[in-house]
Amino acid sequence: MFDPATLRFDAAGLIPAIAQAPSGEVLMMAWMNAEAVARTIETGRATYWSRSRQSFWVKGESSGHVQRLIELRVDCDRDCLLLIVDQAGPACHTNRRTCFYTAIRDGAEVEIMAPQG
Repeated sequence: MFDPATLRFDAAGLIPAIAQAPSGEVLMMAWMNAEAVARTIETGRATYWSRSRQSFWVKGESSGHVQRLIELRVDCDRDCLLLIVDQAGPACHTNRRTCFYTAIRDGAEVEIMAPQG
């Protein structure tokens, strides 16, 4: 059985978690603590730790843009997580599919994705 205590959390008790669509598209990055990892596994819904609010954040709880966990992966150093998720609606709070909508091209920032709707 998987034990979140085997992960390597930082000094604040957090671990970076990357959310990715089954297609391989990177959707977002957030932070999790051991309890958020356990809740995600138990509920099947991505649960993160909000550093600004100092509270748990179930993705989509207020927006409806939920992330259903398909698979949780641990990297080789056990200090980063990859969540393969089924994303309902946009993943980014800016209403874009992904948080990675700005590219650096020829030294300039270029917005490569407009908000949805």
